[in-house]
Amino acid sequence: MNQPTVKADPSCMDDYDPDSLLADDAIRRICDQVAPVEGVEKVAIRSALQRILATDLHSTIDVPGQTNSAMDGYALQSGDLPDDGSRTLKVVGTAWAGRPFEGAPGPAECVRIMTGAPMPAKMDTVVMQEHASRDGDFIRIDARHKPGQNVRAAGEDIAAGECVLPVGKRITPADLGLMASLGIGEIRVRRRIRAAFFSTGDELRSIGEPLASGMIYDSNRYTLYGMLARLGADILDMGVIPDRREDTFKAFRDAAGCADVLITSGGVSVGDADFVKEALDATGRVEFWKVAMKPGRPLAFGSVGDALFFGLPGNPVSVMVTFYLFVQPALRRLMGELAQAPLLLKARSESRLRKKAGRTEYQRGVLMDDANGDLVVKKTGPQGSGILTSMSEANCFVILPLEAESVEPGDIVTVLPFSEIA
Repeated sequence: MNQPTVKADPSCMDDYDPDSLLADDAIRRICDQVAPVEGVEKVAIRSALQRILATDLHSTIDVPGQTNSAMDGYALQSGDLPDDGSRTLKVVGTAWAGRPFEGAPGPAECVRIMTGAPMPAKMDTVVMQEHASRDGDFIRIDARHKPGQNVRAAGEDIAAGECVLPVGKRITPADLGLMASLGIGEIRVRRRIRAAFFSTGDELRSIGEPLASGMIYDSNRYTLYGMLARLGADILDMGVIPDRREDTFKAFRDAAGCADVLITSGGVSVGDADFVKEALDATGRVEFWKVAMKPGRPLAFGSVGDALFFGLPGNPVSVMVTFYLFVQPALRRLMGELAQAPLLLKARSESRLRKKAGRTEYQRGVLMDDANGDLVVKKTGPQGSGILTSMSEANCFVILPLEAESVEPGDIVTVLPFSEIA
């Protein structure tokens, strides 16, 4: 008697799914679809921190503006340096950083000078005060010195007309100081991107609501809020959308009308109550649905109206992994930020890491120095996609390539520090 055939479609528990896109191909396809937002605004530099520069920034002045001393000491003419033995020079005045010496010293004369003070006329060399013996109005120097030493030329750091910050640069505290040193008070930056997100699932409750049997608190909207806020996006939290077709369709339409990107968590697998795919098919376009990775295989990318769409898995760790690896690079490109490849490191694993060939895995680890100063990494306990403590305790991803097998203690692995992506 023939037994009925049991359906066995690929699932997120399988090690290999022929319909899944390779992780590198997925990020490449995403970035190919993303262009920087239109819209530029002028802001004061104190409001520019973490904003994206919209134009190349050029200096209108030389920095330093005048040739000046790099040391506290004595300014003199290089022709007065002794070839051997020593020489005595007369001190005829003092040059201060904000009060330059106005005279024109002659041969065998020098000027006491402070760091940053403009060099007096005809002076081209500075002898550190520690290398000169002073007696009243005279100093004695020896033959250890070289012409032009301890002097900073005008424009040595930045020349007038030079591009000091390129378009697409994310403004840092050092950049604020650099702009201030050039007398720049306002700059043009890209407008902030608008990011909308919601969670799906009748089992989800927001903080402050009572939990009935089978209910859980929604953590994904809080991790998404934190990751988006750190990027500098304008955020629209649309809450928890019930598992109803009309509610899901309305949420898609509302987000598409006001946002540059829509991010959902949950509802991108194959459950009977998953209406995200149906809404996306009706209102948008799908590029792909699955990536050969763990955690986070059910990752959807496409568009809804003019907005980008990312459908993230429902498990909390999967949300964070897929956001950092796929969504964040796309959003930085959307913001107009210059692309930068993250720094990957090699470290010795102190843990046994389980894996089978067929998908790239991103396990959570703690990267540190051992007693010899070498980089080592250990996993943060159980690696299930619902165990958010594995992310909270971690400071890196341990990247296990597609065809790699399990890792034994002592094996060398590739590590992506969170400092590179977060």
